[in-house]
Amino acid sequence: MEIFHRTALAADMAGKILFVSPTSASSSGLFLAAPRRTGKSTFLREDLRPQLEEKGGLVVYADLWEDRKADPGDVIVHAVRSELAQHEGVVKRLAKAAGMEKVAVGGMSFSLDRVGLGDGVSLSAALAALSDECKRPIVLIIDEAQHAITSEKGNDALYALKAARDELNSSRRHGLRIVATGSNRDKLAMLRNSRDQAFFGAPLVNFPPLGADYVQWFCERADLPGKLDPAQVQELFRRAFFRPELLGAAADALRFAFELKADDVQTEFAQAVEAQIEASNSELLRVVHSLTPLQSAVLRVLAARGNDYAPFEAGTIAAYQAVLQATGQPADAKADVPGVQQALLALQEKSLVWRAARGVYALEEGSLSELMAADGMLAMVPPVAGQGGQAAAAK
Repeated sequence: MEIFHRTALAADMAGKILFVSPTSASSSGLFLAAPRRTGKSTFLREDLRPQLEEKGGLVVYADLWEDRKADPGDVIVHAVRSELAQHEGVVKRLAKAAGMEKVAVGGMSFSLDRVGLGDGVSLSAALAALSDECKRPIVLIIDEAQHAITSEKGNDALYALKAARDELNSSRRHGLRIVATGSNRDKLAMLRNSRDQAFFGAPLVNFPPLGADYVQWFCERADLPGKLDPAQVQELFRRAFFRPELLGAAADALRFAFELKADDVQTEFAQAVEAQIEASNSELLRVVHSLTPLQSAVLRVLAARGNDYAPFEAGTIAAYQAVLQATGQPADAKADVPGVQQALLALQEKSLVWRAARGVYALEEGSLSELMAADGMLAMVPPVAGQGGQAAAAK
């Protein structure tokens, strides 16, 4: 599979990540936000990682989206253990630190399972040993990092990494940088906005979407009977929210249209892209329209209120009730705290809603609120009383 590379962007970003600030001994690395399916993970693996390694960094990669059933804390710990296993000298260092002069003593051997959270070898000690052995700056890339705060282990892992960062960025070590990426800026910001968060104040920037150079590259390789106009494809790409897979799916559909004429390629391609956009939106709305009345009411209020959503406040309960009545539910249909709790749990299981361990809720897909608004599903949600809602309360 041929991949579009963003080498210049990756080289510039890698240099900034590895830069040693003369005014700070605890650089936090970088937090990158970009919508899902816009090429962010491909960039991390195919462009940024090679550039970081070329500039002397040792890269450890953890994808918190790959196995959504796994606890995020376990995923981070496993990524570190996997890297440690590649370095025999590090294992020996850790074994000695654990009181073993040899890796195997009296039938007992040092296991990397001891590395983790809680009892045993801490992440900070393990990464310090790796730093001492390799004498290179370590870069830990955490993809879809916002999932780390959906579990207690994930939160613990972030604080363990903060301790490791502070230790490795001291003059005795070779540095640790954390590159955290996420598909929702507001959720990713929760990792660094509050003083009680491990990476408070870390830089958060929007990852630049693929641009005209990608569109030109795509048009040259579309392999259709006629040429595509890059300027028109650029506009279609914008309408597709810069998701390469929609352009690719449209081209695939036309590739098997054996009667397609060269002069009709641009028109047919535009129609195919629009069809892909509509199909993508319709599939998401189909799931929404299949919800129970209370689940639908909860989702509508969450989508309408965004950061002002406080799920169990009296005013929010009243808003659910108003939506139930506005959507034609029986007069005795009611929203109460237990019912809302069950509805939120069901919405999480359907991958519509995301929940942080501290009880803050958000939409899993940030674009869903726009789709629901365009579909007329948010018009009946009452506005927040007063000066806006309060922070969501944990339940």
